[in-house]
Amino acid sequence: QVQLVESGGGLVQAGGSLRLSCVASGRTTTSMGWFRQAPGKEREFVTGISGGGGSTYYADSVKGRFTISRDNAKRTVYLQMNSLKPEDTAVYYCAGTRSFIRMPTTESEYAYWGQGTQVTVSS
Repeated sequence: QVQLVESGGGLVQAGGSLRLSCVASGRTTTSMGWFRQAPGKEREFVTGISGGGGSTYYADSVKGRFTISRDNAKRTVYLQMNSLKPEDTAVYYCAGTRSFIRMPTTESEYAYWGQGTQVTVSS
C-alpha cells in the first residue's frame, strides 16, 4: 500500500507561482497525478505523469502554466504552478495508481490519495 502526503500549498497573488510536493511511502513507479476540488464543485483532473516520468499530460485549463515532474529516488512528485489565477483556488490532491494505467484521468483509476493541500489565489 502507498501513502501520499502533499505539502506546499498556501496563499499567493494572481500571476504568482507555487510548487506542491507529494511524498510517497511506497513504490513510486506507478502513474501519479494531481487533482483539485473547489468548494461546491466536483474533483477534477489536473495533470498526470507516468511511472518513469517520461510521459506527462495536462487538463486544458492548466496547460502551459503547470508542470508535473517526479524524482523517484526521493519518492516525490511535484506540481509547479506558474501564472496562477483565482480560478486555480482549490484543494489539491496527489494520487497514484496500483499499477500501470495509460494516461489515467478519472478518480476511479487512482487507488491512493493524499489528504490534500489548500491553494488560494487572490486577485
